[in-house]
Amino acid sequence: MRPLDILLAVRQELLRRGLRSVIETQSNWTVVAEAATGREAVQKTLSLRPALVVMEVALPELNGVDATRQILRSSPQTEILIVSPQESDHLVREVLAAGARGFLLMSDAARDLIAAAEALSHHRLFLTRRVSETVLGGYLNCRPVEEASPHTCLSCREREVMQLVAEGKSSKQVGHILRISLKTVEAHRSNVRKKLGLGSLSELVRYAVRNQIVDI
Repeated sequence: MRPLDILLAVRQELLRRGLRSVIETQSNWTVVAEAATGREAVQKTLSLRPALVVMEVALPELNGVDATRQILRSSPQTEILIVSPQESDHLVREVLAAGARGFLLMSDAARDLIAAAEALSHHRLFLTRRVSETVLGGYLNCRPVEEASPHTCLSCREREVMQLVAEGKSSKQVGHILRISLKTVEAHRSNVRKKLGLGSLSELVRYAVRNQIVDI
């Protein structure tokens, strides 16, 4: 196998260790950095330019889908493999639409991580059999194509604000993290509620959890 520099972006340290131990069975593969949040993953990727990012979908501060979009805007040569505890037609399509070339279930990682990383290192798409069957099953069973999630109407900044608020951050904390004014944060919060038809903070949190934007 060719040499491969990899960044691991997974929130739980124990899971990162497990994935790292699998990767390091390959003598010429190197984990160049680790990240526990989506924002950290973006920063380290743009600094180090690894060939591959293995990234959890439900990362805090910035979820894996939005982190993928930000990474690929500035580092289009980087390949991204998303790992998730569960699969759905909609989630897989959203991941691929963001630009990731691979989707791997957490439960399959010990068996399939090496094959997935090898495929992406050659710029090939990788989906495990279970994920492929989930997506294909939607067509074979004549299920209608799922409509885009309502939050696709949000701007990138509005999605960032929505996630941080859903994670329990105050408007002041959101402004500090995103380096924007309190007035701007409040404007984004208002736009999110209007666009998604959400009347309260609890509704916003439930929406974010249901759509795997956050995992709390």
